[in-house]
Order: sequence, then C-alpha cells, then structure tokens
Amino acid sequence: MIKKHRELAEIPRFAFEKFPGSQPILTTQMKSVGESMALGRTFQESFQKAVRSLECGYSGFGCAQIKELDWDWDQLKYNLRVPSPDRIHAIYAAMKKGMKVDEIHELSYIDKWFLTQLKELIDVEQFLLAQNLSQLTKDDFYEVKQRGFSDKQIAFATKSTETEVRMKRLLLGVTPAYKRVDTCAAEFEANTPYMYSSYDNECESGLTKRKKVLILGGGPNRIGQGIEFDYCCCHASFALQEAGYETIMMNSNPETVSTDYDTSDRLYFEPLTVEDVLNTVEVERPDGIIVQFGGQTPLKLALPIQHYLDEHKLKCASGAGHVCIWGTSPDSIDAAEDRERFNAILKELGIKQPKGGIAKSESDALAIAMDIGYPVVVRPSYVLGGRAMEIVYSDDKLVTYLENAVEVDPERPVLIDKYLSDAIEIDVDSIADSHGNVVIGGIMEHIEQAGVHSGDSACSLPTKTVRSSCLDTIRSWTKKLAKRLNVCGLMNCQYAITASGEVFLLEANPRASRTIPFVSKAIGHPLAKYASLVMSGRSLHDLRFTKEVIPGHVSVKEAVLPFEKFQGCDVLLGPEMRSTGEVMGIDFEFPVAFAKAQIAAGQRLPVSGTVFLSLNDLTKPHLATIARAFLGLGFRIISTSGTAYVLELEGIPVERVLKLHEGRPHAGDRIANGQIQLMVITSSGDALDQIDGRRLRRMALSYKVPIITTVAGALASVEAIRSMKCSTVKMIALQDFFDGQTEPKSHQNLQSASSSL
Repeated sequence: MIKKHRELAEIPRFAFEKFPGSQPILTTQMKSVGESMALGRTFQESFQKAVRSLECGYSGFGCAQIKELDWDWDQLKYNLRVPSPDRIHAIYAAMKKGMKVDEIHELSYIDKWFLTQLKELIDVEQFLLAQNLSQLTKDDFYEVKQRGFSDKQIAFATKSTETEVRMKRLLLGVTPAYKRVDTCAAEFEANTPYMYSSYDNECESGLTKRKKVLILGGGPNRIGQGIEFDYCCCHASFALQEAGYETIMMNSNPETVSTDYDTSDRLYFEPLTVEDVLNTVEVERPDGIIVQFGGQTPLKLALPIQHYLDEHKLKCASGAGHVCIWGTSPDSIDAAEDRERFNAILKELGIKQPKGGIAKSESDALAIAMDIGYPVVVRPSYVLGGRAMEIVYSDDKLVTYLENAVEVDPERPVLIDKYLSDAIEIDVDSIADSHGNVVIGGIMEHIEQAGVHSGDSACSLPTKTVRSSCLDTIRSWTKKLAKRLNVCGLMNCQYAITASGEVFLLEANPRASRTIPFVSKAIGHPLAKYASLVMSGRSLHDLRFTKEVIPGHVSVKEAVLPFEKFQGCDVLLGPEMRSTGEVMGIDFEFPVAFAKAQIAAGQRLPVSGTVFLSLNDLTKPHLATIARAFLGLGFRIISTSGTAYVLELEGIPVERVLKLHEGRPHAGDRIANGQIQLMVITSSGDALDQIDGRRLRRMALSYKVPIITTVAGALASVEAIRSMKCSTVKMIALQDFFDGQTEPKSHQNLQSASSSL
C-alpha cells in the first residue's frame, strides 16, 4: 500500500556542457544554474516528476535507453563515488545491472531509504517491460501512475506510443486529481490556489466558468532561458487579470515570481510536458493558452498541443467557443524554426540571408562548406542558447565537429551558414496585433562583432554606428516578415550588417526574447503586457502604442559570465551562449552608460596603469587604433613578440614580455605581481593558444584582472574609461529618463487600455 501525503522533490539544473575543459564534479562551490521542483503524494511520484521537469531528455527515472547502461563496472563505480549531475542515472544503471542497495550506499553514501525507493521504481519498470499495453488494467495504471511514471515511460516499456498510452488511460478513466497545497497545516481550510497533480479520486482545484487563460512558463532556469521569460509570464498574468481574465500559471521552477501562489488566480506546479499540459487543459478548459512567453520550452509543446485541440475540440469552461492557442499560430512558429520552410518565405519576401545549406550527411556538409567557403557557422537545426554551435575554418575541423558535437542524420540535420567576419549584429524586438499592425519595440546594436552569441554580447539601444539606410531596411524587413508569419504578439529578429553595408537576416523567433525586459525598461513601455493584450484581441491602436520609440538616452545591456565557477574552461566568447545573467547601464551618453554596465557586471575598468595587448592575425589591423587610444589615456602597453613587432612597425611605444612557454619572467608573472591592470586578448585558436593562451586568460580571471576578448569591446572600453577620467559617474532614477515625454507613461497607457476591456 502506498503511503499518501504530500512529498516534494527539487533537483538542480547544471550547465557543464557549456564550459569545455571544466570537470562535471559537484563540490561545496555551487555550480547549478537553475532547478526544478515537483509535488506529489509520494516521494517516488514527486521525484519522477522533478526528473522530467529538468528538460534534460528524461521522462522520469528509468524506462529509457541511457548511456550509463553501456558503462563497465569500473566506470559505474567511479560515477557512484564522485558526485555529478548524472549520478542518479549511474544509480539506475547499477541497479539494472544487479548491484545491491547496500553496495550503492557504500559507494555513494546516499541514504538507504532513498535508494530503496528508487529500487522499487526499477521493480515497477520490470513489471511494465513484461506487459503489453492491452494487458494493463485500470488498477495497474493507478498503481504505476501513483509512482510517478509518465505516459512516455509506459510507452517505452510496453513498446507503444505516448498517444496510445494516453488514449488507453483515458478510456479506463485514469486521470489525475489536482491537490491544493495546504498552507495552514490542516488547522484551517486552505484556500491557496496552488495545485499539483496526483492519482487519487478527490480533486481540489476549485474550477470556475469564468473567462480564463493558461500561461505556460519556462521551466527550470538554464543558460539561454531564464528569468527574462519569468518576467514576461508575470506581466502577462498581471495585464490579463486587469483585463478581466482569470489567469492560470503552469510552471515547475521554484525560483520564479510566476510560481508565487499569489501572482496568478491559480498556479499548477507541474512539469512542462505534453502529457502534463494536456491534463491541465482537460481540467481547466481555458479560453486561451499562451506559449510565447516561456521561451523554447512551451514552443516545443505548441504543435502537439495544437494537434490534440484540433482533434478533440475541447469546449471552453466559459462557454465562449473552443480551447485554442492564443497569438502566433504553432504552424507559423514552426515555419520560423524549420529552415527549409523559412528559406522559402525569405525568398518570397526578397529578404537576404547568409549563404548556407542543410546537411543530412558528412558529404553534404563538406559540399556545402566548399560551395560557400570557410569560415562557416555550424549548428544543429533546433538549438537553444546556441547549443553546440561553432565557427569552423577547415574541412578537418568540420569533420571533427560532425563526429563529436552532433549526430548527423536526416532526423537531425545540421545547418551550415557563411560566417560574416567583422560584421555588426543587430537585435530587433517587435510587436504585432491580429489587425495587421506591426510596431518596432527596439533596435539594439551588438557591441561585439557577429559570431558572439547575442546572449553574451553587450548591446546598445538606440544603435550607435549603424547608418540610417541599413536601419530602414531592417525596419522594412521586420514588418514584412511579421505580417507574412501572421505574428500576433512578440517577434525577435537578428540581423548582420557587413562592412560594405549589406544587411542579412540571421534568424527570426515569433516569441518573447531574452531582451524584452531590457527593451521595455529602455523605452518605458511594457512590451510583454502589450503582447498579452493583443493576443486577447486588442489592437495596438487600443493600447496607444503605434510607433517606434527612439529614446533620448542610451541603454547598454552587458552579460554576466560565470567562468570563475568552472575551473579549466576558457573565457573566450563565441557562438554558444554562456552567460547566466545580465545588467543594464543607462545614461544620456553611450560611454557613461557602457561604463555603468561594466561596473554592474563586475568588470572594474582601470583609469590608469598597464594594458597587455595580444591580438590574432585576423584582428591585427585594429591593433594600432586600440594601442593609440590607450596611450592617449595615459596607459603603458606591454605585448608578446608578435603583437609587439606590429606595434613597433607603427612607431608605437611598447614593452616586450615573454610568453608563458618562453621562460621567466613572463606575462603570467606580471599578472601575479599586479603589474597588469587590463588585458585585451583575441584568440588565434591554434594549439599553442589552447595551452598558453588559455592558461593566461585563466590567470587574469583568478587575479581579477579585467579581460576583453573582442576588438569592439576594447574600443567601447576605451570610451568608457575616457568618460570616467573626465567626470564622475552620476546615478539617475530610471523614471527620470522618461519625465517630460510627450506620450503617457507606460503604466498609465496600460491601465487606460485595460479599463476599456
């Protein structure tokens, strides 16, 4: 008999794969970037829900073909001894191979109670593996579901599909009941609208027949998807509540404001999977479902949810029609994600993109790279945060990438695009309504050159160096694309502008982007609130947001990077995102705004001292400009032989210093002795740089010496240092930047629009 009360499980989310060279070992120093939390009536139920909430490719504990099953005993025992994010899967493999609970306890020191609970899940899995789906009875389903097994796990064990399992379960009448979290310890009746699912007979969700909206959150924080999406979900809930809707939030992240029990009218603390979302939809029957605000997590669910709604035609609890997904249709979202469909749309609209192709085999990849010419950007077709994205310079490197980074097959093609060297990258956030109106929210210029992931690059709003003709092209293309995709809500586009002024569209995402909070604060208009209202049927004219805002001040976003947490990894920026947060600097002049952003991000720029310069051959044309700028500010310059030789040819005074492998005293000794105050290093990427260069960059990190790894970042830092030498940085309240504006302030705008609903 299963003991039934409320159990909670919480599992951290890690990001070791983003930091090559670091060891995936857990210590007393925190390294997780987020976590998932699950509630159930038993430990087994809550634990399995927490595992699938992590969104790491697991549907629970077991019932899957995992890599650890192929390990030998020595490798398994090592991974049981050494704490790591995947140790729980090593436990599963060890139990499947016959290792006893006592032996696992001796190796891992995990309490035997937990290990016994996990062993019971293995026993249930063995039962399922011996069954056909048709053999499972109603009692079997309840027993298995009460232990947290998902439909996908049952499908794996019974060699069926998730849809077949769901249909059989519903046919037998096996559905979850929703329990209310008891915040009064049973002393008084708890009215907290805070729910979780479990499989017994009493449902406590307190359903209503009001107009209501289900908002899908972003799941656990991880690199590429974090608090910015929680911001959007919260603003959507607040705006729609003001507009008269009952708001329902669904998320599994305990760290967010969206999962506070008083943010929405009701909160479902559940994994964001097709099964769990459809269970909630079946119970609540909302008028609309919002998938735009939770990042990639709900977007991946949009098509299967839409297919289910099309097939079953669920009636809304309010009686106002059928349940539907609000905003941009899942088909349009898929058209922007699917490279072949997207290419066809861009060709139809006359929008240029970098030359590229889709490779379904190694020979395809090599042929495409030969046609477009190196360097090329390679990445899987569906990625989040630039995962497994890389710039490749030769056939050998491309083959290595294909062998090590991704599997190339027709189901998982690889995208190969021409890398635009020395291009400026632009981010654009826009909003569109169902009446065909499109308004640009903000155009941001990346400070780092194209090739650095947008999440890791600093950016400026408004733009600083982009010519007006290029901005006109960007505005025109953004509006044309939003109308062609029938966007209703938010859309983010990324562009590259070459040195000759050619504009190329890199990608478009018809959803909220990570820059929405930044843009909203920079322009004084809550774009996420506006987007939620236009999805409910309002127009941008109703909201009095009809034209792009060009602020009279400058806002700079800067990334916060966690390199010091991951010993052994390099600090270079590239196409794969690594930042775990960001800050904003705001002032009436770019240099001061940039300086504020650097200070907030922990990059303490010096106003005097010695600068170490080391630029690779590709960036050496900029070397003299950078050096003269620092000399003009009173800095001294030291460099290793290659960089020093170029500076000497230009007649620029420089002190030579040895490389790490050339003897002592070398550049590392200068860092340790406090003789270097700032470093500008652009990597060559060769074998020597992977040893000497990486070690030098790690030393700078250890000794808290500011290190800049891009040319654009160096030039912007020069401007910031000049501004700090000339005047004191002044603090100005955010509201003061919008005093005297001709249009109403954002919150007044929104309240008047909401009251008219």
